[in-house]
Amino acid sequence: MTLLVILHIVICIFLVCVILLQPGKADGGVAFGGSSSQSIFGSKGAGNFLTKTTSVCAILFLVTSFILTRSRSMNSTKSVIGKEPISAIPQTSKVEGAAATKPIEPTIPEKPVKK
Repeated sequence: MTLLVILHIVICIFLVCVILLQPGKADGGVAFGGSSSQSIFGSKGAGNFLTKTTSVCAILFLVTSFILTRSRSMNSTKSVIGKEPISAIPQTSKVEGAAATKPIEPTIPEKPVKK
């Protein structure tokens, strides 16, 4: 389980880095000092390589997220509210031992007397 959590965190960090490395679709990259033909991967290679890497990382992220969620939900038998099991939570709205009281009626305040 711990190995899967560590793998999930590594995939998350790698996915963020791969997304940030991708060139934008707009022509704003020229303003920051270069065109795509001078990139490390070549003129078209960066798009294909980074797109495929992003897809693989996203699929791995979803799979590890699903596995971690299912493993946690299978182990959970306690209520979120307290330490009692779910079947032991009372279904009544009344508190045991509370005496029935008469509801308080609203009163109209008296008008202040001017002196």
